[in-house]
Order: sequence, then C-alpha cells, then structure tokens
Amino acid sequence: MVKVLPRVKDLRCGGCSRLLAKVGQFDVLQIKCPRCRAINNLRAESLRTAPSNDGQEPLCTPSPSSPG
Repeated sequence: MVKVLPRVKDLRCGGCSRLLAKVGQFDVLQIKCPRCRAINNLRAESLRTAPSNDGQEPLCTPSPSSPG
C-alpha cells in the first residue's frame, strides 16, 4: 500500500525570505518571523464553497420595496 502525503508548500517570510514553515491546508495563518520580526499574514488561496441550501428557501430574499 502506498501512502499519499498531503501537498505541502514552503512558507517564507515576506521580509527576509527565511523558511518559516512547511504548510498544508489552512484558512488563515499568522506567523512572526524570529529573524526580522515581520508579521506574515496568509489566507487560503481558495476558500471552501459555502454549503448549498439543499432545496430550502434562500437565506436572503429581496424586499419588494427595495430598488433593483
């Protein structure tokens, strides 16, 4: 049996390019570089899609008095 490892990406500091971590999946990540003290904020490249309503009513219905 062959194990499939999750895809990881090198995370480098935006200030000094030091390797900070090797990361897989994440939504939001904040790392302070120990070398240059820069705060590195990262967000996921593609966020998960919102769950479908599964035939339920829409979450937001337009008001008849609102324009548009």
